[in-house]
Amino acid sequence: MDELTAIHDEVVHDAANAWATERGYEPVYSVSPRSRIVIIGQAPGKLAQDSQIPWNDPSGTKLRRWLGVTEEQFYDPDMLALLPMDFYYPGKGAHGDLPPRPDFAPTWHPRILKQLTELRLMILIGSYAQKHYLEAAAKQTLTETVRAYRDYLPERIPLVHPSPLNFRWQSRNPWFQAEVIPALRLLVQAAIAGSN
Repeated sequence: MDELTAIHDEVVHDAANAWATERGYEPVYSVSPRSRIVIIGQAPGKLAQDSQIPWNDPSGTKLRRWLGVTEEQFYDPDMLALLPMDFYYPGKGAHGDLPPRPDFAPTWHPRILKQLTELRLMILIGSYAQKHYLEAAAKQTLTETVRAYRDYLPERIPLVHPSPLNFRWQSRNPWFQAEVIPALRLLVQAAIAGSN
């Protein structure tokens, strides 16, 4: 059994995830030792959890447009690893889905990322991923962090969530489409091509 398979098995059988196993949930993520890009988001939504396909919703469609990749490329783990901050749908809260469990990513991400020896780019979607991975380098707000995207290049780039519910944010921040998306696409193509 290779290490990534062993880690997956540990996630499934971890007592902290027993509630998910009891509901018939499987962890929703996708990685390969050859992944060149890792996308770190919040947690799978209900559609993704039910289908076992990460980003299997309108947000995923929009994200693929932002990245400039096909669906086939997006779901090829040798190109893109899809690694949310929690691998299980957390349930509904008062204002959308509940947040990822704060102890989940610190427990599992370091062991998984250690196996991804070909990584060239980390895409951080949303405030949970950004605060965890950028730490003190993250700005006070998500908007400020995303606007300062150049500060984190070329290894990392922060993005707002591609949810259709974020259309107001995007209309208030036209620089995102004008500046960040073209920079993102260049980074993605360079990482896929294997250039530095």
